[in-house]
Amino acid sequence: MNSFFLLFIGVSTIEVFLMIKIGGKIGVLNTILLIFITAIVGIYFAKLQGIKTIRSGFVNLYQNKIPVYELMSGASIAIAAFLLIMPGFFTDTIGFLLLLPYTRKIIFKFFINKSKSRSNENDDKTLDGEIIEDKKDEL
Repeated sequence: MNSFFLLFIGVSTIEVFLMIKIGGKIGVLNTILLIFITAIVGIYFAKLQGIKTIRSGFVNLYQNKIPVYELMSGASIAIAAFLLIMPGFFTDTIGFLLLLPYTRKIIFKFFINKSKSRSNENDDKTLDGEIIEDKKDEL
């Protein structure tokens, strides 16, 4: 099956389960208010982090450096904002984790190390060769 489809169903199932459990503990209205409050607070912090990242990116551009970390950070902040807008506690948790600079660095290091190990695996399978032409085209 498509992995995106399975991810969509899995996240939705976790969200419904958590809403039922938390709604049973604190009440329905408090759960709905908590969902709205986490979305509002999350979007506010995403805006602050986004502005900070843009400023840092411009500083790097002025210093003639490529703002690679800022680009990755900006993308993760956009994903975090999307996750915070979606109603639910699981996506809010992941969104807040993406907003924290320390956890972003940990996630980036994990994916960079993973991509380096993949590129090393592909390098081992490369064969060098040489093409020798014996026949020349005659007109």
